[in-house]
Amino acid sequence: MSTQVDNKRQQVSEGKRWVIKVGSSSVTKNGRGLNMQAIANLTSQLASLVDSNKEVILVSSGAIAEGMNRLAWEKRPHAVYELQAAAAVGQMGLIQAYESCLQKHSLHSAQVLLTHEDLQDRKRYLNARTTLRKLLSLNVIPVVNENDTVATDEIKFGDNDTLAALVCNLIGADALIILTDQQGILESPPEEDSSNNTNNILIDEISAHDSLLDQVAGPSAGELGRGGMLTKISAARLAARAGAITIIAPGKVENILLEIAAGKKHGTLLYPNNEPLVARKQWIANQLYTNGQLVLDEGACLVISQEGKSLLSIGVQEVKGNFERGEVVSCVNSKGEEIARGLVNYSAKEAKQLKGIASSEIETTLGYSEEPELIHRDNLVVV
Repeated sequence: MSTQVDNKRQQVSEGKRWVIKVGSSSVTKNGRGLNMQAIANLTSQLASLVDSNKEVILVSSGAIAEGMNRLAWEKRPHAVYELQAAAAVGQMGLIQAYESCLQKHSLHSAQVLLTHEDLQDRKRYLNARTTLRKLLSLNVIPVVNENDTVATDEIKFGDNDTLAALVCNLIGADALIILTDQQGILESPPEEDSSNNTNNILIDEISAHDSLLDQVAGPSAGELGRGGMLTKISAARLAARAGAITIIAPGKVENILLEIAAGKKHGTLLYPNNEPLVARKQWIANQLYTNGQLVLDEGACLVISQEGKSLLSIGVQEVKGNFERGEVVSCVNSKGEEIARGLVNYSAKEAKQLKGIASSEIETTLGYSEEPELIHRDNLVVV
């Protein structure tokens, strides 16, 4: 193992800004209300991290589980409106629990509820970033959750692992710590019978983009949560775009956050391969939903993915969707595989007229010319 990899845990230890995600299994009593002792232990660790001059953002599950408990529901509902109702009821108890525990350490929490729309719109994205950074400067611990009460399927993050990764990008975090009920990522997919996993070896450190991770992710989440190990790996890859290192660690280990802060080895560390994207390109890359597709020919795919050039209209074979100028669109090859995404300079109606023609013919075709490129390389991200 290289020195570069060996030093990764030290980098996490020395990182100033952490995003910490805790799942329902870490803060509830098996889904039946909040585990106040677990929350007290967690907040005590958060206070110690703040005392050591770390800036901490908490992304916490548990609202729906707490809501179910307060409403005396035995099983997690499937209807969206019922889940939203449970989240609305449970969010009150969740933030109250964090605030009361943090006050014992002379700290305050701040409730921050987000939807993907908040991060998709550039102005709202920047406002959310400014607010979170201000809270951190005040030594306040933001407790972030998806705004389940208003989120629809079209604007959902899908799980809090994804939300935590996007928060990493939003505020430029050094590390993403995901606490789970697993010890980390195992070298072979875990079996349902946990007794058969005793000889399964834990992956210590690995690149977030290593293809091995796709083979060992294992099944999806259990009944309490929405995300399984696959979503955590996906989150690590999202966080890597901002240069953040991710550690997936067992939440039940005593003082797990302080152990990680001390550089101790726990869980699986996933590190980025490349330099972090600049802030604007992070925002483009992190759009969970795009407004349309541009199908590119082989030449356009090559110059974008390997040469870092702008997308010209001559390289576009087909235009799909109904998008406006300035919206995020996906660039795909002939097989439908996404190779890039970016902010388009022309609407879908205009792009359909421009597909396959040279930049010099744009004005003749449209009667005007806004930009010579369909997507400028400064607004284009290879994915």
